[in-house]
Amino acid sequence: MPYANQPTLKILELTDENIKFIIEKTDLAVANSLRRVFIAEVCTLAIDWVQIQQNTSVLIDEFLSHRMGLIPLTSDEIVDQLQNFRDCSCVDYCRECSVELTLDVRCNEETPRHVTTRDLISSNLKCIPVTSKVRDHETHGDGSPDDILICKLRKGQHLKMKMYARKGFSKEHNKWSPCSAVGFEYDPDNALRHTTYPMASEWPKSDYSELEEEQSQAVYEVYGKPEKFWYNIESIGSLKPENIVLTGLQVLKKKLMDLQNHFNNEIAKEALYIG
Repeated sequence: MPYANQPTLKILELTDENIKFIIEKTDLAVANSLRRVFIAEVCTLAIDWVQIQQNTSVLIDEFLSHRMGLIPLTSDEIVDQLQNFRDCSCVDYCRECSVELTLDVRCNEETPRHVTTRDLISSNLKCIPVTSKVRDHETHGDGSPDDILICKLRKGQHLKMKMYARKGFSKEHNKWSPCSAVGFEYDPDNALRHTTYPMASEWPKSDYSELEEEQSQAVYEVYGKPEKFWYNIESIGSLKPENIVLTGLQVLKKKLMDLQNHFNNEIAKEALYIG
């Protein structure tokens, strides 16, 4: 049986950091569901357990633990291989559900020592800080490597900790989100009047606008409805942009299949009860 509509997708731009694409011939509810899944239900790895073994820096343990949790970790090649922490049979953490990382830095010089993500040592090379994926000679103007700063140590100060990264999604905590932003647009010329401009002539035009230069907004389409949706997904580096899209589609498909199975089970129970 054919579907009522056949959605189509066209990729406009694909880089290492973001993907831009259009989805047509579908409903706003479906398009917005995809947007929400991309943001909140695509799994990645993030540091979730921190044991501070030595900390003589000026930063308190809780502050450092929070900073460690927000460091993006590469997840493309490992996230599907790990079990969810709650589904694993281990007591604490194991290789089946987590990745161990360690950090041990002491400052022995007169100049301050910058502790960065470069100092993190992972037990699995598939899960490392995003800034460690490429080791080249490009540096900033001050000569420091392009790594995330964790803290600074003075002479004699010592920072040592052990951490575990586990699988999760940002509906639980935003540190698991694979996206820095998800752009979503369906009415670039305001033909559907989805918003009211204070002064339409002063409002910046969309990148996808089809208006003439002298026009501020399109003619109002009273019976129009959105059928074309523009996305711009920016990755933080833990997952490739295209993998965020593919995984999001799989997540939404699984949700619908689970709902269908539950419905069929309820129908079967009702039929048995009537019979």
